[in-house]
Order: sequence, then structure tokens, then C-alpha cells
Amino acid sequence: MKITFILGLSLFIMNVQGSCALQKETASSAASITNAEQEIIHLSKQKWQWMADKNVNKLDSLFHEKAMFVHMGGAWGKEQEINVIKSGGIWYKKTDIHEVSVNIIDQTAVLLNRITLLAEVGGNEVTNPFEVTEVYVKQEGGWKLASLSFTRMLTPPGQ
Repeated sequence: MKITFILGLSLFIMNVQGSCALQKETASSAASITNAEQEIIHLSKQKWQWMADKNVNKLDSLFHEKAMFVHMGGAWGKEQEINVIKSGGIWYKKTDIHEVSVNIIDQTAVLLNRITLLAEVGGNEVTNPFEVTEVYVKQEGGWKLASLSFTRMLTPPGQ
């Protein structure tokens, strides 16, 4: 019984230390964000707003012609994503961004968002915690979204 308690306490302490280290890493990373990384973060935030507003003209310009979108219910290309947003099949009502990180490799940017998404799907309002992976490619001086992938988290952000 004592061993179980000590083991549990040790695991708890290691988890708290790891969490503190992650917070320090995130804080130090935020201080050293490059202009290009900040541009991608801003573009991603705009994209969430355009999705909420169903602004398919802006999204059509942002999405690469060969872009892929991975959702809980399937995967498809640019044309279907635009049509789903336009028709209201998925209405991205509100996105709360809890964490964001971005890595740029040559002409490719990989952005991770930990979000809570309030959406209307098939007429039903749902809220889900997601880790969203966004891949952007730089073409002709601008960034295009090449992939958007939702991974549903088991626990809401901060837990």
C-alpha cells in the first residue's frame, strides 16, 4: 500500500515538473518568434475568422488547389471543403485558441493549434477539443494552406 502511494506521488511530482518545464519552454519560445512565424500565426487566426464568417472568397484564395482537409467524419479536397463551409454543412462558429506553435522548414510551415471549437454540424451545435495541424507552403511570395487536420482530444485544454 505504501509503495503504491509513493509511486503515485512520484508520478504526480514528475508530471508537475514536466508541466512547469513545458510552460517555461512555451514562454521562452514566444519571446523568440520570427516575423515569418508571426505571419503564419496571424494567417491562421484570420482563417478561423473567415471560416466562422463563411467567407469562402478569402478561403478560396488561401487554400492551395491540392489542399487536403481531415475531419472526424472524413477527408476531402479544397472544392468540397469550400462547399461544406458555403452550404453550412460545417459552420465553424467560434474557435478558442489555447496554444499555438509553428515551425518553418524551408518553404513549408507547420502550425499546431490546441483549440476548443464550437461548430454547427448537420444542424447540431457541438463543442470539441482539438489539436489542429495546419501545413502552409510558400508560393509566389505568399502562403497557401496545403493541409488542415483535426485530431479530437480526449480532454479539454488545460486538463
